[in-house]
Amino acid sequence: MQLSFTRSVMTGKSLNGHELSDAVILKQAATGDEQAFGMLYERYVGRIYNYVYYRTGNQYDAEDLTARVFLRAMKHIPNYQDRGIPFSAWLYRIAHNLVANWHRDNSRRQEIALEDTYVSHQGREHPETMLLHNEEQEALLAIIRTLPAERQQLLILKFVEHMSNAEIGQIMGRTEGAIKSLYHRTLLSLRDSMDEKPNGAIHESVNGFQEE
Repeated sequence: MQLSFTRSVMTGKSLNGHELSDAVILKQAATGDEQAFGMLYERYVGRIYNYVYYRTGNQYDAEDLTARVFLRAMKHIPNYQDRGIPFSAWLYRIAHNLVANWHRDNSRRQEIALEDTYVSHQGREHPETMLLHNEEQEALLAIIRTLPAERQQLLILKFVEHMSNAEIGQIMGRTEGAIKSLYHRTLLSLRDSMDEKPNGAIHESVNGFQEE
């Protein structure tokens, strides 16, 4: 059984060719199996890095914080309990807490520099949604960064990670309805900010955020 699982971890698939579920890998990782945890790392490191990068705006801090997310997860995974939410939601909560501490320690909010957006990362996809294509989108991102942290988190999870309201709710510890309401209020807040900055291109970008 152990040999069969080891082979499955190495291929990422079960003996019948199906991808191993998180639950199966977690059970083995909780015993201290480094290969199993490595598989979870490979499965989620890109997504966690994307999230941290957009919250910090800095390549080097994002890499450091991403590493700390997985170090913390590895330390606590023996005590991990399935509470009905995906393992990925647990990782995002760890990332959220570390990013919050980072902002508090640095007492600043960094802008994502346009040139940083195109830095390649070996073995990792760079943030899949490039928000800064021109000056109008830079201005939009600057306005988004004036929002409270939870609203920034919501927009990143929705438009960078392309998550549903239900998935976002699992990460943020809220109901799907509460997330939908928060999203509506966030859009209203953005549009109010746009009214103070008459720029047609920015208004068009905000109007592209659809109500749900």
